[in-house]
Amino acid sequence: MFDFLHDKIDGALKKIRGRGALTPSDVEATMKEVRTALLEGDVNFKVAKDFCTRVTEKAVGESVLKSLSPDQQIIKIVHEELIATMGGQAAELNLHSAPPVVIMLVGLQGSGKTTTSAKLARLLRDQYKRSPLLVPADVYRPAAIEQLKTLGASLQIPVFDSKPTDKPLDIAIRARDHATRSMNDVVIIDTAGRLQIDEALMGELTQIAAMVPPTETLLVADAMTGQEAVNVAQGFSEALPLTGLILTKLDGDARGGAALSMRAVTGKPIKFVGIGEKSDALEPFHPERMASRILGMGDVLTLIEKATQQVSLEDSQELEKKFKKNQFSFEDFLGQLRMIKKMGSISSLASMIPGLNKLSKQVDPEKQEREFRKLEAIILSMTLQERRNHEIIDGSRRRRIAKGSGTTVEDVNRLLKQFVEMRKMMKQLMKMGPGMLGGLMGGGGIGGLGGLLGRRR
Repeated sequence: MFDFLHDKIDGALKKIRGRGALTPSDVEATMKEVRTALLEGDVNFKVAKDFCTRVTEKAVGESVLKSLSPDQQIIKIVHEELIATMGGQAAELNLHSAPPVVIMLVGLQGSGKTTTSAKLARLLRDQYKRSPLLVPADVYRPAAIEQLKTLGASLQIPVFDSKPTDKPLDIAIRARDHATRSMNDVVIIDTAGRLQIDEALMGELTQIAAMVPPTETLLVADAMTGQEAVNVAQGFSEALPLTGLILTKLDGDARGGAALSMRAVTGKPIKFVGIGEKSDALEPFHPERMASRILGMGDVLTLIEKATQQVSLEDSQELEKKFKKNQFSFEDFLGQLRMIKKMGSISSLASMIPGLNKLSKQVDPEKQEREFRKLEAIILSMTLQERRNHEIIDGSRRRRIAKGSGTTVEDVNRLLKQFVEMRKMMKQLMKMGPGMLGGLMGGGGIGGLGGLLGRRR
């Protein structure tokens, strides 16, 4: 995510880092490189030009160039302007209308509306404590209705029973009435898309919006299409009263141009971003956190949020006690592995930790997934007694565990060695300063898997 922009902007800013004095020409030369980086990163031309103009105007001020660290002041200005360009602050979803709150998702075919509908429903249920109803109103794309019904069933979220022969407007009206009777306080309408914006599509969406007024009309756009996603957003924004945007496939968008351009071009906030295929891979969009990622500053707040969703404060404190007493077992380690798998890939987690951005690019996600499965298989092949006390695992037990897990004795030996080293390291860290953050970086598993992070392509 944002790898291209990070590398290019970082390269431009490197030339002024550590320099004790800067001139206006130094600033202008640097910002010229930054503008080139933004344009190559698929950022809208006007957005890139305006961004660099604002930074330059602030950076050539006397208070900046004559400060003790002008390079840091300029980087600070770049960070602030990146935040401003992407909207300033997170835009909350409006759920304050009388129930059922209607959310209508619109967009072109292939943008990911149907899967995003399911992800949004799960987010609303799990984090907002709402009772959503999914409404399949795309009667044109083959299997679209069945796809949403399948996704709803897998997440145990109700889906309105529509048919391909129904009219989209009728589906929306009946679904809203059904939600009222069934005590569903949010209705998510998955509308039809087209290969391009046309009158028929807009007429249908306008009709639904008039008869079933949505509190939120969210455009779902594919971030990987870059500037084209911005053009699509502009087209929809001119035809419909959009309230916000959802950018999908942001994890695959190395350039990041769409995320940087959307707000400035359309005037509409990005409310959520899709960062993977899993049902929980939808996150609120935080401009300040994205700006920090672009500049390689990490995103510790999102990392903490992900961890706290998976582990309670009580569990974290219990884990710290075990580390202090050197009682951390393979059972605990297995729980940490599974928690981290729920939080996302190792590379995405590493990219959120300041200073580990470059390391995250060296991690092969597929290889790490295989490594996780191998570790899990080895631990599950141990007896309960062995998982609770690794010291009893002798040569014959290692051979049995290797055979049972489909691995080698060398694999088992390697895991045992890493496990012992990790216990020693975490015990030392706990002595230095326990607490919630200590639990996250150590007990929570991030630091404890340093051996896995160190395995490169």
